[in-house]
Amino acid sequence: MTTSDPRLLVSTEWLAAHLGAPDMRVLDASWHMPATGRDAYAEFRERHIPGARFFDIDEISDDQSDLPHMAPPVEKFISRMRALGIGDGHRIVIYDSAGLFSAARVWWLFRLFGKTDVAVLDGGLPKWIADGHPVEDGAPILRDRHFTARRHASLVRDVTQVAASAKLGDAQIVDARSPARFRGEEPEPRPGLRSGHIPGAKNVHYSTLLNEDGTMKEPEELRRIFTEAGVDLTKPVITSCGSGITAAVLSLALEQIGHRRHSLYDGSWTEWGSYPDLAVEQG
Repeated sequence: MTTSDPRLLVSTEWLAAHLGAPDMRVLDASWHMPATGRDAYAEFRERHIPGARFFDIDEISDDQSDLPHMAPPVEKFISRMRALGIGDGHRIVIYDSAGLFSAARVWWLFRLFGKTDVAVLDGGLPKWIADGHPVEDGAPILRDRHFTARRHASLVRDVTQVAASAKLGDAQIVDARSPARFRGEEPEPRPGLRSGHIPGAKNVHYSTLLNEDGTMKEPEELRRIFTEAGVDLTKPVITSCGSGITAAVLSLALEQIGHRRHSLYDGSWTEWGSYPDLAVEQG
């Protein structure tokens, strides 16, 4: 293990040793920014960890929302997990094709719906391949399983709650976007959004929490990065980013260092930056 808590992050060696266990389920949660033009599912069909199922972040979402990939209603999440053959009592390991990027979002979704026996593959598919482990193509044959879930509202925040926290200071808002986007020095990738950040927010670019091979840094280093960014780790934290994907990398890192009082702003900057009556800071 390269990390302190195997319930959160598992190594490629650990997964290879447990891959054939009947209670193990592996999910490919790869997702790409729309501008990349990449098709995550097509790439999954070409190459994935043996037995993995594809978790479609954009489809398994709230289709009543105009915002991208918002957390789905609990009934939809249950339906999709059953169809993927994910059942009660399964251990779940999630990975993505970037290393550690969108997998954390799906880890957070499972946590949101009350599932704690869920881990992220440290370093994802790139490290799995680099370490000499096999891949396969095609798609698995799936069989429905019984899956129950209950939404834990404490793990998610909406725009009204975030606005109140920004005003009252009862929780720290930590933004995972790049420093240039956070400061408002470069335009947002989504059209129509203002540039800048939520007033009072701190900036911890998600990539600073990762090693060059896509694995997460050691807990002591994670703690130092948050602290040097001005985050008081004795207080609650609300994580944010562009659209709720990389905010979950911060959430995973906070969990890894034992900080349990964190929630995720699901609408993130896509929502905040589109409201002209919400204050924006730059610089």
